[in-house]
Amino acid sequence: MTKFLIRASYTPEGVKGLLKVGGTNRKQSVEKMLNGMGGKLEAFYYAFGECDVYAIGELPDTVSAAAMSMAINASGMVALSATILLSTEDIDKAVKISADYHTPGN
Repeated sequence: MTKFLIRASYTPEGVKGLLKVGGTNRKQSVEKMLNGMGGKLEAFYYAFGECDVYAIGELPDTVSAAAMSMAINASGMVALSATILLSTEDIDKAVKISADYHTPGN
């Protein structure tokens, strides 16, 4: 499973919908969607500022994350982005892989 940081911002129409159904309803909707895709929701928070929602979820792969993102963004009610999260163990594995990189001009 791959973990993702999910950031979402409601459009004005999305906020109107949120005002009708409340925050718990939206969390349950996201949880149901992720579960249906073979994933799970770990955390879901509303916030002030750049984004309205910050969530952490797991999905089987990046293709599933792309499907989630497209479905939500296509609604026109929410602008969503997802960032892959790496564990400390993932980084420990990565530092052991040699990458033959040359700086520009070398």
